[in-house]
Amino acid sequence: MATLAIYNSKKEKVGDIDVADSVFGVEPKVGVLHEVVQWQMAKRRAGTASTKTRSEVRGGGRKPWRQKGTGRARAGTIRSPLWRKGGTVFGPKPRDYGYSLPKKVRNLALKMALSDKLASDRILVVNEFGLEEVKTKQMASFLNVFDVSKAVIVLEDRDKTIELSARNIPGVKVLAHNGINVYDLLKHEYLIMHESAVKAVEERLK
Repeated sequence: MATLAIYNSKKEKVGDIDVADSVFGVEPKVGVLHEVVQWQMAKRRAGTASTKTRSEVRGGGRKPWRQKGTGRARAGTIRSPLWRKGGTVFGPKPRDYGYSLPKKVRNLALKMALSDKLASDRILVVNEFGLEEVKTKQMASFLNVFDVSKAVIVLEDRDKTIELSARNIPGVKVLAHNGINVYDLLKHEYLIMHESAVKAVEERLK
């Protein structure tokens, strides 16, 4: 069982917290992490691309010329895919790119991402953020104290004060413990967790 230091908003150590090896001590595997990140990105795709087929393109209601005797190819509509401004063949239509992935695989990848952060000493546990009101400057000051620029902040529950204070800081994202995910953990260099969020994450992944 690993032990992490708990800091206050001034980076003063105020205690320790033990974390379960079953959550923070799993050996990372690139294949599993890649599979879950691909699944996340597929779910995020809008899938709104759409093209018109020959039956949907405006015009083309009459035959452009008679069938025989003109010396030209037979044509039944000016909206054929062969014609300029004609319909599209096999073009994209609105669709859902998401697919199912076993919950065990998703949880395993999340444990691996957390374990990787711990192994690389990029997890910071805090008991406070020192914010009494919505203030981006104070949040930026908090991050400077810890010498962190790109980080995902994980809380036990949503906190509007922290969320709004960090909203305009590039490279910083705030999540509730049930929103923590593999993509954001891998994308951001540091993981900053509130003391109460650590146990909440462990309970979720046990």
